[in-house]
Amino acid sequence: MVRYALAIFTSAFLLFGVQPLAGRYALPWYGGTPAVWTVCMLFFQAVLLAGYAYAHVVASRLRPRAQALLHLGLLVVALAALAARASWTGSPLAPGEGWRPVDEHLPVLRLMGMLAATLGLPFFVLSTTGPLVQAWFARARPERSPYVLYALSNAGSLLALLGYPFLVEPWVGRSAQAWGWAVGFVFFVLCILACARDLLRRAPANALGEASAGDSTHAAAEASTAPRPGLGPTLTWLGLSTCASVLLLATTNKLSQDVAAGPFLWVMPLAVYLLTFILAFSRESLYARTPYSVGLIASVVLVTYAHKEGPSLGLGWQVLFHAGALFTGAMVCHGELYRRRPAPRYLSAFYLWVSVGGVVGGVFVNLVAPALFNAYWEHPLALAACCGVAFVGLMRRPKAESVVARTQRLLRGAMLVGVAVHLPVLVATDLGRVRFAARNFFGVVRVLELFPDDPKQHQYALRHGAITHGWQYIQPERRRVPSAYYTADSGLGLALAEQRRWRQALGLPTGLRVGMLGLGVGNSAMLLAAGDDARFYEINPVIIALARGQGGFFSTLKDTPAHVEVVEGDARISLEKELEHGSRQFDVLALDVFSSDAIPVHLLTREAMALYVQHLAPHGVLVLHISNQHLDLVPISLAHARAANLSAALVSRDSEGDAVSSAWMLLSPDKEFFGGSTFHEGRARTRRLALRGEPEYVWTDERSSVLQALRPRARGRAAADPNVTDAPEPSSRPPARPVARPVAP
Repeated sequence: MVRYALAIFTSAFLLFGVQPLAGRYALPWYGGTPAVWTVCMLFFQAVLLAGYAYAHVVASRLRPRAQALLHLGLLVVALAALAARASWTGSPLAPGEGWRPVDEHLPVLRLMGMLAATLGLPFFVLSTTGPLVQAWFARARPERSPYVLYALSNAGSLLALLGYPFLVEPWVGRSAQAWGWAVGFVFFVLCILACARDLLRRAPANALGEASAGDSTHAAAEASTAPRPGLGPTLTWLGLSTCASVLLLATTNKLSQDVAAGPFLWVMPLAVYLLTFILAFSRESLYARTPYSVGLIASVVLVTYAHKEGPSLGLGWQVLFHAGALFTGAMVCHGELYRRRPAPRYLSAFYLWVSVGGVVGGVFVNLVAPALFNAYWEHPLALAACCGVAFVGLMRRPKAESVVARTQRLLRGAMLVGVAVHLPVLVATDLGRVRFAARNFFGVVRVLELFPDDPKQHQYALRHGAITHGWQYIQPERRRVPSAYYTADSGLGLALAEQRRWRQALGLPTGLRVGMLGLGVGNSAMLLAAGDDARFYEINPVIIALARGQGGFFSTLKDTPAHVEVVEGDARISLEKELEHGSRQFDVLALDVFSSDAIPVHLLTREAMALYVQHLAPHGVLVLHISNQHLDLVPISLAHARAANLSAALVSRDSEGDAVSSAWMLLSPDKEFFGGSTFHEGRARTRRLALRGEPEYVWTDERSSVLQALRPRARGRAAADPNVTDAPEPSSRPPARPVARPVAP
């Protein structure tokens, strides 16, 4: 028993433990977008389906000896593939540089190809373990129940999922994780070898496999006369599993786009989804239609409230409400699915169709929904579908029912219909103001027309996900007014103004070389002047087209007097390529790279900051936009400043007039930079900051976690952090002799 338990527990732990690691390797190359994880999930679901199909065919068609030899041969090939990759690339799992995207076309297919090449075969072998090893155990020891092995499999999966963001990601680098996983895979192979030896010793040499992986011979004989499920039951299995899969992926998209794409918010929905499988498939009594239908009604109401509140609702409440909706919705689907399970002899086919439904859900979210919808409609529609499933279940009238019970049942059904209709209608309420909407791999972008009755405030606003990323006034005389986070007294505006003041004091031309990571509607271009040379780095082609004037909504890039060019692609990859030909020598390099309210973590690591510093001119300044509802990026920015020997100041601006509240961290190699008169005028508050003692955490390419940056509802105030202190105020920087600077080619 022990050998089988170790094999199944280890396989489940490795299977779910490698998923967030693979996503972390892929994130930096695809802009840190939440779609990376949903594509990874599609790949994992597809390979899991292939593994289940393999186990079904092998267990039902081959004799024990043939099963063992075939599977051991497959294990040897997978082990050899890991060893070969480790010797060629230095890591058993890390993708080579050849998989780095050269453009932004067909990202889904390229990412799927990368996953298949790096861990496809080992993942496939692991996915076959649950049903196949349970079948081996049932044949080798028919007197023992194999269902305890199913419980161990679920325990291993949950432990891997919940342990990764809290115990592994914050403390163990990616390379160490990959090697640790490879060691675990070797141990798993040894466990399978022990199971195969036990099978060959105990199972009859001429016995064919059973159709079911977990049924005793007696149970199979009792069900031998059960009719084969027809088309109707099969489509029902497929539909229920598809609905739950769509809800899982849609919930993950919803959470990831507003905080950060990463394992912390990836594994929570997957763990909840897995928990519903465990509960629903453990025993039929754990799913009762009435309490779960009531719970679904309540959770959809709370999700509706969260949608109305938007980003202002705390992260904890958002996660709780969406997790509750996912749990009740998936529990309804999986509970009804288990109630419609076939006779034991057809269980392997049943599980196969359940896996097909998971893949269909992944295909719908990743390929079909972006083509059909210009917003994340699959989330409210999936919740509505779950309400429909619960409604159908409630409408099954019991044999004996009182008038009161019937009235209550019909009332619950009416409430399910109400919430199922209300949520999609609520999501559609903004459509009257939407003038443009587009959806691609990098998210949902909408242009809204606001304040049409107020000529002074009449504007077009760009919204990415739930966050407004800038606007431009429609009134001709106000088209060039700096607004949103990019007013003259914002952190970016002050950095530009101080650089001009300093150059003017030295008698130098005031034209600046400016780099901007992130484009939005191009509001920051309104802060530029004639003679400035600006380069924007933007990964989303829809954003670029809008900023250049597509649709006639925005004209910032045309209106600015500066010379502007736009580089399409991930900013970090673009800057790395440019560094091969020399530094860009930026006087101001700004990072404004939020996707909705989520920060691409790979653009805020120590390695990324070192790259930015190499592109700065000798007296250049690095400007980080760190306004965020959920993450406190001040300590991380200060840790990077210390590592790069830079002075730091936090510039905060409250909402007023054309401005919205913002927080910018300015980093400069000149200690006197923040003593300039520019920072002592205007409405913005400027505080020089420094770390007290050693930093608690530093984000690197190898190790980073948004858990470390989560904060209470305080909005970017460094004073709340005991490790952050005010630095001594410098005197005003006196003009210095001009420094000869190399000219970038």
